[in-house]
This record gives sequence, C-alpha cells and structure tokens, in this order.
Amino acid sequence: MAQAEPMILPARRYVYPRAVAGEEDALARGAMKLRVRPRAGGEFWAVCARGFADAAAPTGVFACPNADEMCAVAGGYAYVVNTMRPEECRQVELRPVMAVRAAVEDGLLLFAGTQRLVAWGAEGERWMTARISDEGVRIAGVENGVARVVVWRLRTDREEEIRVSLVDGSVLAD
Repeated sequence: MAQAEPMILPARRYVYPRAVAGEEDALARGAMKLRVRPRAGGEFWAVCARGFADAAAPTGVFACPNADEMCAVAGGYAYVVNTMRPEECRQVELRPVMAVRAAVEDGLLLFAGTQRLVAWGAEGERWMTARISDEGVRIAGVENGVARVVVWRLRTDREEEIRVSLVDGSVLAD
C-alpha cells in the first residue's frame, strides 16, 4: 500500500513514468509512493506519478501474471514494474485506466479505459481492442475465456453488453 516516506529511504529509488514526452510535469499532480520488497530480497522505493485527480480514476497495487512484476495504478496511470529489475517499467497505453480486473484462469490482467480494453499477460501487453465504446468500458464479468463488457453507445444513448475474446481481444457475435 501507499505509505509515507520512511526516515531512511531504501538505497534504490525509481520514479515512473521515465522520460515520457508530454509528461514532464506528471509528478506535480501527485504520486503514489511504494516501498517494494521483491521476493529475491532487498527493497526499493517506487514513486508512481498520478495521472488524474478524479476519484473515478483508480489507485492501487495489483498482482501481475508474471510473478516478478507488479502493477501500480495511480490516478488512472498504470505502471507494470519488474520487481527484480525495477528500472524496467512499462506504462499501459490506456490513459486513463478506469478499472483493473484479473482473469486468473486466462493468465491476464485486464485494463478498461474509456473506449478500449487491454489485456496484459506474463510477457507484456497481449492485445488491445479496437474502439468498442463511445465513452465508458466496464468489465461485468470474466469466464470461460470471455469478458462480458458493458459499453456506452452515443447513437442510442444507452449501455449495452458485448463479449470480448480473451484470446485475441475480438468482439464476439451473440
């Protein structure tokens, strides 16, 4: 969990995102600070820039399909950090990430944005859907290799449920 900085910081400290164009002032919006203790021993301090101040944008720490990685989400910005080599951090393309959901049986961590869904596997990003919503993606459930996803349609001004294959991110016909 996020915590106050200890009086004596770990020797290793990493700030995310690392040198991303347009994100030079990311830390000015605030940050989630984590003391990370990898399973191999030692520790490091991770400072994850917050994407958005909106309470709807999630903040938390999630397990990844790769046991050496963790996912830190700070105000809708999702960072997948290799805990054994913390200099290796990848930021999930969706900005903002509005929800995170594990699909354990499929070996995936799912990220819902405002218009797309991303699946993260043990080797990194597995797929990103095409645009499936005009504004709002909500994961209603995951079972048997399929995600039930609620999306909002501008033309009808309604939500509808669609099914997305967890194998390749394609929208399945009913």
